[in-house]
Amino acid sequence: MKRIILAIALALPLCLQAQQHHELGISLGVANYYGDLQSNLFPTYGYKPMAGIVYKYFMSPHVGIRMGISYASITAADSLSDIPANKARNLSFATNIIEGHIALELNLLPIDIDRMKVTPYVFGGLAVFYFNPYAMDPAGDKVFLKPLSTEGQGLAAYPDRKQYNNVQLAFPIGGGLKFFIGKTFIITPEIGFRYTNTDYLDDVSKSYVNLDTLMAHKSKLATQMSFRGDQRPGFDKVYPDYKFQRGDSKTNDWYWFGNITITVYLKAFGNMKDYILGRCPVFYK
Repeated sequence: MKRIILAIALALPLCLQAQQHHELGISLGVANYYGDLQSNLFPTYGYKPMAGIVYKYFMSPHVGIRMGISYASITAADSLSDIPANKARNLSFATNIIEGHIALELNLLPIDIDRMKVTPYVFGGLAVFYFNPYAMDPAGDKVFLKPLSTEGQGLAAYPDRKQYNNVQLAFPIGGGLKFFIGKTFIITPEIGFRYTNTDYLDDVSKSYVNLDTLMAHKSKLATQMSFRGDQRPGFDKVYPDYKFQRGDSKTNDWYWFGNITITVYLKAFGNMKDYILGRCPVFYK
């Protein structure tokens, strides 16, 4: 580890002296989720649109810092699962996600105006995101799940179950291919996975709580949304006994983006005007 840190420290001045540039652009693609209601990382359903804005600063053709803001939706439903126990549980959820991230991006080849035009790349960093899971109640109305404490979160009877926050951390990792088009645009097909700091992205994590306790401290709606197996046509299964498993609390939830990003290549600050006049006449014609 000490050798790695020393190597980075020695290489940093060389990176700062190398050709620097900025990129600014947009991302469009799809989003999906992996967690208690979805056991397949790449399922056959549930793909929702995502969009974002990204800014990148490259200290050299190899190393850069990226920042971005993204908006996406994710969803999953037990009714579409191939696991019998999940079908019997009959839960579902959806949520919108607003994410801001910062990450280190590494080009495996030195892509730049006068160098390589194609390179694979990888990235990793830190993100903050907002979510608020909801589902449809028996009447078909949209209901946000957090206030219902479907697993006893925040109730005095279950002091070990704290209410989760709608703002959480995630750890983005991913990669893609980068194509330099002419001297202005960079197109990057990319996939990025987000390991989150919560197991309640889908409002499912631990076990069921006592039916009477949930009814007394919350409402009948809370019990209906905690277990929906009895809402399936032809099923008469009753609310499970206390502490019967509802989710898997051993692993946190994931969401991921598959997108195409288009950025505009800009030189480093200080010589922007000269760069635009010399390299990007398309902006003036």
